[in-house]
Amino acid sequence: MNAPTIGVLALQGDVREHRRMLAGLGATTVEVRRPADLSCVDGLVIPGGESTAISVLLGTSGLLPPLRARLAAGMPTLGTCAGMILLAGEVVDGRPDQERLAAVDITVRRNAFGRQVDSFETDLDVRGIEGPPLHAVFIRAPLVERVGHEVEVLAEVPGRDGVRRPVVCRQGPVLVAAFHPELSGDARLHRRFLGLVGGAEAANAAASASREEP
Repeated sequence: MNAPTIGVLALQGDVREHRRMLAGLGATTVEVRRPADLSCVDGLVIPGGESTAISVLLGTSGLLPPLRARLAAGMPTLGTCAGMILLAGEVVDGRPDQERLAAVDITVRRNAFGRQVDSFETDLDVRGIEGPPLHAVFIRAPLVERVGHEVEVLAEVPGRDGVRRPVVCRQGPVLVAAFHPELSGDARLHRRFLGLVGGAEAANAAASASREEP
C-alpha cells in the first residue's frame, strides 16, 4: 500500500509540528488552505489554535462545504485541542455563530481547565495504545462533558471539579484529543490515526472490488 497523503489544516495552529510527526511515520503531508487542497488527501488533521478564528477562516476560505462533505463520506480525521472543539456536535460555551462540524457526538467545554497559566502536562493511559503512558501537553484545553452512544472513550483526566472526564475519543474514523500530541515527541497517537486511515483505504478498496464483480 502506498504511503497515505495526510492534509493538515493550515489556517492556524501547530501545522509544522503535525507535519513533522506524520512525515516521521512515513506519511506524505500537504497543507490544506483551499478546497482544491482537500480533494487529494486520504485523511486530515485539524490542529490546535483558536477554534473561533479557525471557524471564521473555514468560511472565508471556502473550505467549509467540501470539508463537511468529506467528513460525511467517512474521511479519517484527527482533531487536537481546537480541532476537537470544531469536530464536536455541541460546544457549551462557544460563540453562537461558531461552526460545528459535528463529526463526533460529544459536548465540549472550551478552556475547561482555565486560562493559559493553568496549562499543564500529564501522563495518560490511552486505550488501544501499547507501551508506557502517553505524555500529554494541555494548553487552554477543552474537556468532553457528554459522549454519544457511538463514541468510544479512550482516555480521561480529572477536571477542575475532580471528576474524571474524557480527553481522547473516537467515533468511526474520527479521533479527537483535548491536548497537543504534536508537542510531546511521542508519535503513538498519530500512528493510531494513520491506522484509521489505512483501515478506511482497505474498506474502500474492498467495496470497490465488490462493485466490479460480475
